[in-house]
Amino acid sequence: MTELMELPTVSECSVEGCSYNDHSHCHAAAVTIGGVAGGDAQCATFIPLGVKGGLDKVITHVGACQRQDCTHNSHLECTAASVRVGAGHDIADCLTFAPA
Repeated sequence: MTELMELPTVSECSVEGCSYNDHSHCHAAAVTIGGVAGGDAQCATFIPLGVKGGLDKVITHVGACQRQDCTHNSHLECTAASVRVGAGHDIADCLTFAPA
């Protein structure tokens, strides 16, 4: 099992309108990358503004990656050094996604 500090960090989040985003920094403890094969690698943690979420001081990690078709996925865990989340085809996508 991977330790929390070994998981990749979210180095940038440029998604406007997410409850966890504050000045391009994600304040969720961990994010989940989802979506379906052949589609976008969506940030499944995205929650529209309205309710403020997250922690004041946190380094966000990728807790789970459901995209088995990504080069960085190993046993549903991300192996990238860090990930970037931002607008893609959807409002919040993993911009580090690389098809296997």
